[in-house]
Amino acid sequence: MTSEVPALRLRSAGAQALAAYLLAEIRSGRISTGVKLPGERELCRRFNTSRGSVRRVLAAMRDEGWITQAVGSGTFAARPAHVYQTSTDCDGGGQLSDQVSPAELMEARLLIEPLMPTLIVRHATHADFVRMHACLTKGGQAQTIEDFERWDGEFHQALAQATHNHFFLQVLALTNRARQQGDWGRLKRNSLTAQRRAEYEHQHHAIVAALEDRDAESAREALTAHLAQIQRNLFDPPATP
Repeated sequence: MTSEVPALRLRSAGAQALAAYLLAEIRSGRISTGVKLPGERELCRRFNTSRGSVRRVLAAMRDEGWITQAVGSGTFAARPAHVYQTSTDCDGGGQLSDQVSPAELMEARLLIEPLMPTLIVRHATHADFVRMHACLTKGGQAQTIEDFERWDGEFHQALAQATHNHFFLQVLALTNRARQQGDWGRLKRNSLTAQRRAEYEHQHHAIVAALEDRDAESAREALTAHLAQIQRNLFDPPATP
């Protein structure tokens, strides 16, 4: 789904056309991030397909990060982290991220990411907060370190997306690229305990709560404390019993 029409085994031509249309429009930017999409009934009418087919298309796009959905509010366009990562790779960011050590990465994150709440408070849309909460939910449901790490990265990317500032989007894409390197994964596996994971999840919720209250200072302090704890934990693995 990330590069072509999603492989959804769609039987109707209308559903295939809907999937292709939404993917093309969101990828191109003609439908901007945060824009509310037409309702299911309108999409059924436009593409001459059933509501069930529309829902299957939307569910697949939601799972891939191309849209967010909120009960009672609607469906909103989004852009998954890999889109920004691909752009960074094309600009040479992939080679740069291979050269960044975990220590350097955390030093940079502590300087850069706490700057985001000011812009988030100013620019974040309802769809941005829906995406944050979706990342929190998926992270809480993760059964493996790898899945938790993925949704942790998606959460921080969602914060960058909520700034509506391309610089932060590129920086966080590079950050996620660097986090995929072997040294980071080894440190995370060695340092992450059930207690620490629970603390990270609690911190994520506190960050979002402050942002939803439009309290940039509290969000900045919470994000800084969160990153500082990750930094300490990465290089101070838990003692073995």
